[in-house]
Amino acid sequence: MKKKIFNIILPISYLIFLLISWVFNFSTGITIGKNFYSFVLSMLKVLPFAFILIGLFEVWVKKETVEKHFGNASGYKGYLWAIILSSTTVGGAYVAFPVAYSLYNKGAKLSIVLTYIGGSALTRIPMTIFEASFLGIKFSIIRLLISIPLVILSSILISNSFEKKSDSKTKYQ
Repeated sequence: MKKKIFNIILPISYLIFLLISWVFNFSTGITIGKNFYSFVLSMLKVLPFAFILIGLFEVWVKKETVEKHFGNASGYKGYLWAIILSSTTVGGAYVAFPVAYSLYNKGAKLSIVLTYIGGSALTRIPMTIFEASFLGIKFSIIRLLISIPLVILSSILISNSFEKKSDSKTKYQ
């Protein structure tokens, strides 16, 4: 019950703060409101289409296909597919996390899903082209050659850590 009240009171107090800021010309509050409005607009431009595509992915892509290319038996190719998929993902974290959730539910290995999430932050093609135009193609290639193996290695370590924790919990229950 307390959580429901908190979930209602917090947004209402935020809106009251924005209204008071606008009425009394409080510049910080007005800037916060403008930033929030800009953020909401950018999300509304991406999210509906992303969720439609994720819904189509859920319906059209078979679980066996995901397990074959991203599952436990995929080996190093699963990480390669995760990097390729993440480099084509548009929309940043708004899209990457729902896609990762969908991949995991369809049988993708946790370390490959984590590689996809890390790769979506590092290897997006438009971002890499933008980076290369300002910092040079040599810098971009070096950054990718260093960061991709580190993302894969860290995702494997995190996945192994989660598996060990879940194994130890089941032993003692």
